[in-house]
Amino acid sequence: MNVSAIRVAAAPSITIFVRHSGDCPHAGNEFYKRCGCSKHLRWSYGGRQFRQSAKTRTWSIAEERRHEIEARFKAADPINPVGTVTVEAVTRQTIERAVELFISDKRTQGLDAGFLKKYERELGRLAEFMTAQSRFFPHEMTLEDFTEFRAGWKDTYPSSTTRSKVQERLRSFLRYCYAARLIDRIPQLSSIRIEAPPTMPLSDSEYKKLLKAIPNEFEGDKAKRIDALIQLMRHSGLAIQDAVTLERTELKKDRGKELYRIVTSRQKTGTHVSVPIRSEIAKELIEAMKLNGNPRYVFWQTGNGKVKTVLSNWGNDLRRLFRAAGFPEGHPHQLRDTFAVGLLEKGVPLEEVSKLLGHESIKTTEKHYAPWVKARQDRLDSVIVATWTREKKGHRAKVEKNLSPIN
Repeated sequence: MNVSAIRVAAAPSITIFVRHSGDCPHAGNEFYKRCGCSKHLRWSYGGRQFRQSAKTRTWSIAEERRHEIEARFKAADPINPVGTVTVEAVTRQTIERAVELFISDKRTQGLDAGFLKKYERELGRLAEFMTAQSRFFPHEMTLEDFTEFRAGWKDTYPSSTTRSKVQERLRSFLRYCYAARLIDRIPQLSSIRIEAPPTMPLSDSEYKKLLKAIPNEFEGDKAKRIDALIQLMRHSGLAIQDAVTLERTELKKDRGKELYRIVTSRQKTGTHVSVPIRSEIAKELIEAMKLNGNPRYVFWQTGNGKVKTVLSNWGNDLRRLFRAAGFPEGHPHQLRDTFAVGLLEKGVPLEEVSKLLGHESIKTTEKHYAPWVKARQDRLDSVIVATWTREKKGHRAKVEKNLSPIN
């Protein structure tokens, strides 16, 4: 006789219980059916505990809700008889479990702990929202659910830039679910318009003014270290977090080409970055190392505690410098923008600039820097200038046609 494995439903057993009000005389019995207190449901599935309001005070209606949920769990693990004898229990991943697997996958990519916490926090909110909507499995999530979920973001994330980044992380999770065959299509969420104006690069005069303000605002070793950090960010394009946590070993001497380069991985994305820098800037970094007692880092003195703390401290110093230089709205990210725009204006292709910045996708680079692409602007200029030439020729021909010879 052939032995075949069959799938059987692994639906949970759902229990109804009562959350009594403080003055209910039956408060000691969570299974008392006849009081008017709120009825709730609880069950275990996939090694996790679930609790949900039945949204009723009537036991019989709670029974109906229980049967509805059990039926959906059975549908998620359908019975598919193929012969008999061996029985194999199969369970489909819940939304919470899918979130855990996704974050575990992100963790293996070497992302910064702070970045992982953003995924955990935001996707945790998604799982809680979906549970409240009685959505337990990824394939049950609908576009309408995501639309309603996103509607509450303005209170949670006041900045439109932050909301846009949260949505990018949500899309990343949905792409993972699609690749893992937990959903059969990715809901098409409309884009979020960024209301904040883009950070602008510094002009040459503004950059010189910023450097000139350093000795007036800081003293001694602090001034030298600030100067080295500013020069590093401007001429390598490193974001402030990557710059202040730069390790000594990530400044390398390329003896074959007789130049220095920064070789690191972006903490935000884990993307590899290798950028050559001028020898005079490398020398400033080497001097900054001597002023820093930490044997591992160039700028991080303690090397202990949270990255968030050292990032905040250096960020405050740089904002203070921008204000002293006469740029009250200035921001450290402008140094990275100045590096990128400087290359694009000199004709460096967008694809190459994207690699130097350590962007995961060229779409990110294009989103922020497309207006500065010199080659693209040159093509557009040539198209417009060509129309001027055609207009002049057409006008000259028309004039000549209307002129009659003088006898």
